Amino acid sequence: MGRWLEHTVTSNIKAPVNQVWAVWSDLEAMPLWMSWIESVKTIDQSVKTLPDLTEWTLAANGFRFKWKAQINERIEAQKLKWESVGGLPTKGSVRFYAEEPNLTIVKLSVTYELPRILAPLMEPSILGGMVTNELQENLNRFCALVESGYGK
Repeated sequence: MGRWLEHTVTSNIKAPVNQVWAVWSDLEAMPLWMSWIESVKTIDQSVKTLPDLTEWTLAANGFRFKWKAQINERIEAQKLKWESVGGLPTKGSVRFYAEEPNLTIVKLSVTYELPRILAPLMEPSILGGMVTNELQENLNRFCALVESGYGK
């Protein structure tokens, strides 16, 4: 059994919450702004009552991981939660806060499980700070993408 580690980042985006939500909801476009994500593919589902299922490929520093993720909570323009269903054990959520008509705060939390022996390496003073910084840079790229008019 491993240890779960969490990283949370936020960003203010100068755009209406519905536009921010629409861009985020285009999961297959995530490699445009998430540097470690090589691809996201939606898996066809024959039963529409099941949550969305996607296949993710992460490629970073010579490592490649694949896993499937399932959206287990979706509140339009407010919240999206997911959890892996095989492969790399991950879960997370993204929250959207409409502060003003053209200002949305996005809060992203990503949690993953590492073997206990590796978990100390992910302390903020070692590699964990790098992960948090990378997530913040990814969210900043997302912000720039939305503010450029992508998805309008």
